[in-house]
Amino acid sequence: MARMTAVTASPPRRRLPVVALRRRQLAARAWLYMTFLAVATIMGGMFVLAFMASLKVDPLERPFRIYFDQINPAAWIAAARLGHEGAGDALWGGFSYGAKVEFSVTYAAVADIVEPKAEIPRRRPGSGIAAALMRDYAADYASIALKSSSSAKMEVHDESGIRRVWQTRTFVYEIAYRTDRRNGPRIERTPLNLTAPPSQTLIDSPISPSRSERRGRLLSWDNITPGALGLIFNNYRRVINETADLQTGKSLFGSWLVNSLAIATGRLVLTLVVASLAGYALARFKFRGSRLLFAALIFSMTIPAQVTFVSNYLIFRDLSLLNTPWSVIVVFVASANVLLMKQFFEGFPREIEEAAIVDGANRFQVFWKIVLPNAKPALLVNAILAFQGAWNDFFWPLVLITSPPEALTVQVGLLSLRRSFGGVQGDWGLVLAGAFLSVVPVLILFVLFQRHIVPTQFTKGVT
Repeated sequence: MARMTAVTASPPRRRLPVVALRRRQLAARAWLYMTFLAVATIMGGMFVLAFMASLKVDPLERPFRIYFDQINPAAWIAAARLGHEGAGDALWGGFSYGAKVEFSVTYAAVADIVEPKAEIPRRRPGSGIAAALMRDYAADYASIALKSSSSAKMEVHDESGIRRVWQTRTFVYEIAYRTDRRNGPRIERTPLNLTAPPSQTLIDSPISPSRSERRGRLLSWDNITPGALGLIFNNYRRVINETADLQTGKSLFGSWLVNSLAIATGRLVLTLVVASLAGYALARFKFRGSRLLFAALIFSMTIPAQVTFVSNYLIFRDLSLLNTPWSVIVVFVASANVLLMKQFFEGFPREIEEAAIVDGANRFQVFWKIVLPNAKPALLVNAILAFQGAWNDFFWPLVLITSPPEALTVQVGLLSLRRSFGGVQGDWGLVLAGAFLSVVPVLILFVLFQRHIVPTQFTKGVT
């Protein structure tokens, strides 16, 4: 007797209504959008935070202040006034003949307040090469005198909440360009030191002091006549002015930017030529060893540049190309670029090329007049990648270009900012400002060409 097995059939799945399905799709898209928005906010916030740090006198200060003079409109107005009084320039400030600058400070203390000791020090802007560039000091041309003082009182609450009355006193100093220095130069910065007893606390000044030393007794300003833009972009101005050749006085940072632009442009052109020709050959020509050549191309993408460092260096040495931009331009690997162009050319319709050949065009004419004009999206992607890679390249310029200083690229020059221009501990405000200036060309490139990256066939709806 045959055994019969009862099979319980599963109930059929019910299809979701169109409204519910649409709701799920919108929820998934919303979550995806919020995720991308959160990532972009985090990345953008880090970028903004780093930019803010590049404006500060001490980017490494702890705790890190979010609100400081460089982003304070009240400090901008005060800096503009001081710059106008110092050199008649409210934007970039300075100190020149005829200047009469009024600088006020207010101290508070429990007991009586004594006048702080004020002086214009002979202060260098930094150390290393930056310090050697300075020729004129405000201390040799400025005189400082107390113009007036006024006393008042203020109420404060201590840690226990008890209300106390403190004494306050405002001192107004006049810093003037000495009349016996009629033919004196215009000086970029006017430093100021104020030394007061530790019982006195500074509670107000037009611009904040650059640093506090000796347990708060010595308050120091690097420049009390900065001007509005001079206050905000002081580090960026220093990158241009202080990174100069001691012999010629020429700005090295400008030379570094020009060198990087020339190398990146040369690398871009060479990459496009090699990648387009090689990619088209691998996509259209079938010859013996083509697969082996393509495999070698893929394998070369896994080889680090440091592996071929010695052999390439010896070749450039024998060709007398060391310390020239040509060595950095030609030492590149275009495997990824060739692969990108090959994949694009394989998707290009062969029928268009065959029709052109039937009309009498040779293979090069087909490539130059038909295929290449339609490969603009792939060429633009390759151009951006090649330019960005060459601009940010650090290893090969560091190895192949060592002298003179004006021959360096901007990425290697940033390293010298810390070593030669920032002193032993490093002037990180200078380094951060230089790093942000080096990012500007790449950002401009992306802004100008980002809409061309998507293939025109898809943007126009052509299949």
